[in-house]
Amino acid sequence: MRTDMAFLDINHAVFTYPGRAPVVNGVSWRMPAGEVHCLLGRSGCGKTTLLKLAAGLLRPQSGRILLNGGELAAPGPQLGFMFQAPTLLEWLSVLDNVLLPVSLQRKQTLQDEQQALRLLDQLGLAALASSHPRQLSGGQQSRVALARALILEPPLLLLDEPFAALDAITRAELQDDLLRTCRERGTTVLFVTHDINEAVYLGDRIALMHGGRIVDDWSIDLCEPRTQSLRHGALFNEFCARIRASMDREAA
Repeated sequence: MRTDMAFLDINHAVFTYPGRAPVVNGVSWRMPAGEVHCLLGRSGCGKTTLLKLAAGLLRPQSGRILLNGGELAAPGPQLGFMFQAPTLLEWLSVLDNVLLPVSLQRKQTLQDEQQALRLLDQLGLAALASSHPRQLSGGQQSRVALARALILEPPLLLLDEPFAALDAITRAELQDDLLRTCRERGTTVLFVTHDINEAVYLGDRIALMHGGRIVDDWSIDLCEPRTQSLRHGALFNEFCARIRASMDREAA
């Protein structure tokens, strides 16, 4: 269930790599629990660095990042990650790849295996549990990576352009899988993309980054549950056009 309370609170965060101008420059952003927020922007705008700050992989040089009211010291089981490359371990089965985060935290139980099988079933991969990554298509590998990111039931899922390398049809299917699974679980999602259509389809809110700052943002009020037919509607395309115009202004 969604609330208005800030679950992830980024407050005036600044991060600078040595010898460079700030790549994240005073960013503030608040995410209520259960929402999907998209960070949109061109390459080099700072969105991936901001995601790493939200994950605790980097620490802001000034400002604060709070997760559920507490300081985020380091990555942990409260966070799930999914990146552009699925990074599955070739020598492990699909099931064991999904269970890998459990193995890194504690001894696996029968309940863990049942949970992994449920996730695979929800994502249409139940018949492939004993297969290995080399036997899977790119879309299937991405579904395994999504199941792995969700196996510990993290309240926050962080995704860095996870579907960018997929063909358009598979990408749309994965977007639907992500929305359905995270809505069912109440997972809060921060999703980095450079694709306007993807951001509008997935996001409850969208933040546009440019030059290390959030320069514009939108609340996306589309029908729920979201389906691919929304892409043909006037409201969807109006949002896309409005965001494109803002991106073009910033680039000028």
